[in-house]
Amino acid sequence: MRMIALSLCILGVGIGAFAQGAEQKKPNIVVLVADDLGYGECGCQGGKDIPTPHIDSIAKNGVRCTNGYVSCPVCSPTRAGLITGRYQQRFGHEFNPGPPQQAEKNFGLPLTEKPFPTYLKEAGYVTGMVGKWHLGYRDDYQPPRRGFDEFFGFLGGAHPYLPNRPTPANPIMRDGKAVEEKAYLTDAFAREAAAFITKHQKEPFFLYLPFNGVHAPIQPAPRHAGLFGDIKDEKRRKFASMLTAVDEAVGVVLDTLKKTGTLNNTLVFFISDNGGPTKQTTSRNDPLRGFKGQVFEGGIRVPFLVQYPGHLPAGKTYEQPVIALDILPTALAAAGGKVPEKIKLDGVNLLPYLQGENKKAPHEILTWRFGQQWAIRKGNWKLLKTGKMAPMLFDLSTDLGESKDLAADKPEIVKELQKDYDAWNSQLSKPLWQRPRQQ
Repeated sequence: MRMIALSLCILGVGIGAFAQGAEQKKPNIVVLVADDLGYGECGCQGGKDIPTPHIDSIAKNGVRCTNGYVSCPVCSPTRAGLITGRYQQRFGHEFNPGPPQQAEKNFGLPLTEKPFPTYLKEAGYVTGMVGKWHLGYRDDYQPPRRGFDEFFGFLGGAHPYLPNRPTPANPIMRDGKAVEEKAYLTDAFAREAAAFITKHQKEPFFLYLPFNGVHAPIQPAPRHAGLFGDIKDEKRRKFASMLTAVDEAVGVVLDTLKKTGTLNNTLVFFISDNGGPTKQTTSRNDPLRGFKGQVFEGGIRVPFLVQYPGHLPAGKTYEQPVIALDILPTALAAAGGKVPEKIKLDGVNLLPYLQGENKKAPHEILTWRFGQQWAIRKGNWKLLKTGKMAPMLFDLSTDLGESKDLAADKPEIVKELQKDYDAWNSQLSKPLWQRPRQQ
């Protein structure tokens, strides 16, 4: 009996140690970023004419943040904010750079800033990036020098999807060297992402996958020919193919996580980098006002989905405002990483909020500055200025489409929000380069 008891005791310790080790296993982190995808396109966001089952599955199996924002209405600054967890205006990364041939020599995420993958490498992660960088062209600004162990993608702001369009100024690269890619580009990114997950399934990994879909040029996947014949507008029909390719690529990533047995230990984010440029691509921001390049809701409010099996509820909507700056501190909290005290993040760890443990709003205030445009949201009040006109005030709880300016009726609210914005704005740096003619 004594031997049996001792054996059971040892077995219990062993099981306890195993369970403890399983509990302490670091989660994988996957960040999926669509390019120029409007707020209202995906099925889970109310879209009707283009099925997005794989993107929608993230909302079904996780949390959909209905008030999800990015920190800028255009590509590069948003990415600078996401990858640092800090308002990019704090370090002068306020504008897009323009094409590689026209960009300022100092364009790029400043070397003084610590990017996302470096935190996770310090926490024991292998880090990989597949897709669009748009945070610097020079060697010392490129992904392999900014914390990524592996990189497949391109450095610029836009890229053709079809392989018969040579791009010597903005080539597809693998770990710093130009390569020839013969696949439809979104499909190639899906292939590379799946390979990275498969290769590193036995170790904690961070995969950053910023697609160039559905950014212009409008180039549908040849394999989708005839798929959207019921859509009469040709541009919209081509756009539907591009969005379908992104959705299928998301499906490849999720399926690879499932096949490798890593899905249930992976924290997945899906966002867009800004609102849709409706006139250029037909990407819709319904029911919001405005589009890419504007600080109206249509330019800065985006699909924002988070999935983390066993840690976040499934099929939940979260109504409080959140922002892409929150992705880094949320992932780092899940990974057990740390931020040096000298680095002041603007993002917050969303896990206790999405889990329902913290009932307060993650942010009392969210702010935006984009040249002469600026905006501030405090509670449901939003004050914004688009140019030389006086600031406009909207109550987003009753006027999501920002159709009724209440500034004349609520001067005390205008004064309060203007004061809050000025206090934030006084902390910011001047832009390191100026806005190009074409964003």
